[in-house]
Amino acid sequence: MTTKNLFNQIKAKQSFLCVGLDVDQDYFPVKIKDSPDNIFNFSKSIIDTTAKYCVGYKINIAFFEAYGIEGWNSLEKVMDYLNNYYPEIFTIADAKRADIGNTSKRYAKAYFDHFDFDSITVAPYMGADSVEPFLTYKDKHTILLALTSNKGAADFQLLHSGNDMLYERVIKTSLAWQNSNQLMFVVGATKAEALITIRKLIPEHFLLIPGIGAQGGSLEEVAKNGLNHQCGLLVNSSRAIIYASKEMDYAEKAGLAAKKIQEKMKELLIQNHII
Repeated sequence: MTTKNLFNQIKAKQSFLCVGLDVDQDYFPVKIKDSPDNIFNFSKSIIDTTAKYCVGYKINIAFFEAYGIEGWNSLEKVMDYLNNYYPEIFTIADAKRADIGNTSKRYAKAYFDHFDFDSITVAPYMGADSVEPFLTYKDKHTILLALTSNKGAADFQLLHSGNDMLYERVIKTSLAWQNSNQLMFVVGATKAEALITIRKLIPEHFLLIPGIGAQGGSLEEVAKNGLNHQCGLLVNSSRAIIYASKEMDYAEKAGLAAKKIQEKMKELLIQNHII
């Protein structure tokens, strides 16, 4: 998917919402916990009630691989379903992969060729040759971890490297890599104030912003500091949407939660003259 396609979806749906599929059987309604194919059926129900309000799905790979072959089979079915019935929606493999070059090539093949994701999250610690294999895929995107929401982010990301903080050095260095126009960057919603600096470094790149909702990030602050002239944001919400209810109305409540966020996003897009 091209960024132009993504911009068009944002305008059409008046939304820059990404729904995170952190599918955990421990949070399923009791009646479906032991039902056949429950991982796929839960995911499908969430997708069907939220798709009209979002432009992306961030599929947390750990929540599928934790269930072994059952989880991997469910992941295949979820991706087949999305690509066949909602091909306009941007898909993210939240896998945080990257290794030496030949290994990264296989990760890229798995998620871009086999599962047909539009993008994948990647850790930058091993540098250019661990990331560039992902960037060789035309119209696929590599989402580089820059500044994350978790407490431990301060252990490394906020260390100084010359006149920069390390996360700033990561961003600046990555722009010199092959096909860097296909990069997107992860910036946690709880670090909204840093978006001012980050937007000066990468005014045109898309940012994936996790951390609103259950993690306490402010959508308004993220929009204030992170929107560019074409939006340029994908704001993710996971638990606050998919576990809005633990009863059998979970899918309906997920749709309502997504709609509530989309309505706020529409207001912000109008206020900033993007739609």
